Amino acid sequence: MKTINDINFKGKRALIRVDFNVPLDKSFNVTDDNRIRATIPTLNKILQDGGSCILMSHLGRPKEGPEDKYSLKHAISKTEQLLGRTVKFAGDCIGDEAYKLSAALQPGEVLLLENLRFYKQEEKGDVAFAEKLSKHGDIYVNDAFGTAHRAHASTTIVAQFFKEKCAGYVMAAELDNAKKVMEKAAKPFTAIMGGAKISDKLLIIENLLDKVNNLIIGGGMAYTFFKALGGHIGNSLVEEDKLELAKDLIQKAKAKGVDLLLPIDSIVADKFAADANTAIANNHAIQDGWMGLDIGPQSIAVFSKAIGESKTILWNGPMGVFEMEKFAGGTKAVAQAVVDATKKGAFSLIGGGDSAAAVAQFGFNDDVSYVSTGGGALLEYFEGKVLPGVKALE
Repeated sequence: MKTINDINFKGKRALIRVDFNVPLDKSFNVTDDNRIRATIPTLNKILQDGGSCILMSHLGRPKEGPEDKYSLKHAISKTEQLLGRTVKFAGDCIGDEAYKLSAALQPGEVLLLENLRFYKQEEKGDVAFAEKLSKHGDIYVNDAFGTAHRAHASTTIVAQFFKEKCAGYVMAAELDNAKKVMEKAAKPFTAIMGGAKISDKLLIIENLLDKVNNLIIGGGMAYTFFKALGGHIGNSLVEEDKLELAKDLIQKAKAKGVDLLLPIDSIVADKFAADANTAIANNHAIQDGWMGLDIGPQSIAVFSKAIGESKTILWNGPMGVFEMEKFAGGTKAVAQAVVDATKKGAFSLIGGGDSAAAVAQFGFNDDVSYVSTGGGALLEYFEGKVLPGVKALE
């Protein structure tokens, strides 16, 4: 697969799939510019070569055609600010105005097309729609790793209409770092899996059991394991239909020589609320009416020790309800342990979603090796699936 470094864009129009699916406040200001910021080096490389950039993205989930709140015009001022130059805007992605603007684009100029998802054909992977999009550029660049697991028109299908296509810096870095973990991990390798449900992480856990030395389980999904082991978990979250599966994973880990670390204790609460009464309980003996919402001090000590002895660390999913201050301690302690291990030379990959949000919330973004913006795409990669957006560039 070619990357952006393999191509000179002088005099060429680059049609770039970016991920500008950013959160907006009530006044339509961008509240988190990480995704736009991440793609700036890709745009700068093309512009410095003497090329021009046509940007295409989705924003939100519009139901029936154009809606003002999902217009990409709201991302223009933030993009201009980060890029340090004017960004032109086409009020449609395949209309006459859009084609006129992209055809007239001069070297060093940037054009942003309107939300691709204003057309149902985008998510359907419609070939005719993809061909219309392809007319905007001479070279196709995909820099939207976060949508690489979707075979949409702009992420996958459009690539077939280009002789020259490549990955942007975001896409290339995401793949390099993911490969480092899945194919070249230095041992001991510890994976930390959190979040609410085993069902969301089942495939990734099964795939990791062949690669890791330690598998740490935290978050809501841990209580399904404890119930499966005959423990009393009070009102904690549980997937009743996954109890046998939890037992099966414990057996598989044992058979493969993987140290499966479950949290010993929890911070429990008498209700799911920021002002709940709290206590510490052993995870086999949580009283009725109480629920586990974070890992407890013994769990933190055991998890931190395992993380501290690791050379490769993959973290996906929080240890508790970190959005509420009373239940953020476990996630923060694990984040700190990952930071400390990284400082000692470990390679740490934070796997998007809530883990990335937590690391950002605690101010640790620059203290770990790599924070993925990939979310679902990264999970599917770790599950061993082929990502259509990546395959289309090969």
